[in-house]
Amino acid sequence: EIFKTARAEMKTEECTRSILVGHNAFFDLGFLYAASNRSNLKNPFHQFSTIDTVSLSALYYGETVLAKAIRVADIEWNDASAHSALYDTQKTAELFCQIFNAQVYS
Repeated sequence: EIFKTARAEMKTEECTRSILVGHNAFFDLGFLYAASNRSNLKNPFHQFSTIDTVSLSALYYGETVLAKAIRVADIEWNDASAHSALYDTQKTAELFCQIFNAQVYS
């Protein structure tokens, strides 16, 4: 499903590859490659380009743990919802946008 979603967005934006943004993105990329190989689907993600919020949050906030970086960034965090794939993904996206926008527009 993630490959279909990524491909649809790529088509809309007229891109040939997507760049994965994640917290410890290299770890997730391995699972995506394995899923791609198992299902015989072309992986839409660039093979060596990722944006890792672990590194970004370490540089920007001095924290590498997602929950700690989120709190330092003053983004709402719910411990009860943490560690679900969807919740952590949404919070990672918020963290990335906050860091990126602070750097680009400050």
